Amino acid sequence: MEKQYRYYDFVMAGFVTVLLLSNLLSSAKFIDFGVSVGSLRLMFDAGTLVFPISYIFGDILTEVYGYKRSRRVIWTGFFATMLMGFFVWLTGVLPGESGWEAGVGQTAYNAILGSITSLIAASLAAYWMGEFTNSYVLARMKIVTQGRWLWSRTITSTLVGQGVDTLVFVSVATLLQAVGFTWANWSSVVFTSYVFKVGIEVLFTPLTMQVVQWLKSAEKEDYYDYNTEFNPFRLDM
Repeated sequence: MEKQYRYYDFVMAGFVTVLLLSNLLSSAKFIDFGVSVGSLRLMFDAGTLVFPISYIFGDILTEVYGYKRSRRVIWTGFFATMLMGFFVWLTGVLPGESGWEAGVGQTAYNAILGSITSLIAASLAAYWMGEFTNSYVLARMKIVTQGRWLWSRTITSTLVGQGVDTLVFVSVATLLQAVGFTWANWSSVVFTSYVFKVGIEVLFTPLTMQVVQWLKSAEKEDYYDYNTEFNPFRLDM
């Protein structure tokens, strides 16, 4: 019988909530700080503000519950994002009420959410590759370090996972011509997004460690993936 956990569902809900919010914000606004570091301008999509938190949730899931349960959450987030993208697109193409249309409703809707399908396509590719990379690196490092130096595992897995995520997301969004993403600002967006994401992970590391220790005690679980099949397409526990 599968072990039951008190807080696993809450961590999963937090993870998926942050993921969906980051996708909505990515479409809503592109942030430019008006500052440059050398030739690189500090700018990124607004989703970058909250997306790093999903990696913190991902670290907690893998560290406490193991890769297999984290894998299930990653797939849950993937399909939830697809579902959200479909209904945002469907709402956009359905005819609007005349009064709403007269009040520039459709224009405003398209301006804010019109590029969300392109961004979600980019996000799904980047999210899938980045999150599984992050979880895999963390799980493997836990075995190698025998559970020591949690801070080094969370930061290292984020460096690798967010690197993959950022490169894929910005590249695909640019290829699909999502609003704000151009080849002219590609390097600036990649640099700013990556530094910000890793910086948030480092900043929140003490809190992450406290939450992990509390959950391990509360759930009576500290999973090691010694015999885990790391195939991302398997959903068995």
